[in-house]
Amino acid sequence: MTARLVLQSADITRALTRISHEILESNRGAADLVLLGIPTRGIVLARRLGEIISSIEPGGRAGDLVGFLDVTMYRDDLSRNPTRAPSPTQIPAGGIDGKTVVLVDDVLYSGRTIRAALDALNDIGRPRAVRLAALVDRGHRELPIRADFVGKNLPTAASERINVRLVEVDGVDEVAIEGRDE
Repeated sequence: MTARLVLQSADITRALTRISHEILESNRGAADLVLLGIPTRGIVLARRLGEIISSIEPGGRAGDLVGFLDVTMYRDDLSRNPTRAPSPTQIPAGGIDGKTVVLVDDVLYSGRTIRAALDALNDIGRPRAVRLAALVDRGHRELPIRADFVGKNLPTAASERINVRLVEVDGVDEVAIEGRDE
């Protein structure tokens, strides 16, 4: 397997800063905004976005707008893919009813994780709107799902793999494409 580095720490920071501004512009501020990270790296990204948004918007606190949504038991591909143990979902104290919820994930691929997240959201409440932020969109959708906020579009071959590594989980910030050696 060969790996090609496509984003480094500064690139990820720039992408998240841009996404934060785009979220604020589309929502007209941080009022009634909730960021829900999808485990594992989506949680880290949601927290980072929350910190950036809180630093931009006066009086905002990241802890008030960031939570995480475990979608493990809502997946339709449990029998085909190895899964991790479910973890608890944590919703900010104000809930999601009537709010704009931004789902945050590291890589958007087939769309199945986001479909599962939408199902999970239905069991929690009724948001006013649901948006999607992804650090990387690699294409290959199996469902009609599109990200509203994208850090980087990286068209890939189906045989390639996108590896997102974040300091909080992996000790380094980077995104690499791994492909099979021919």
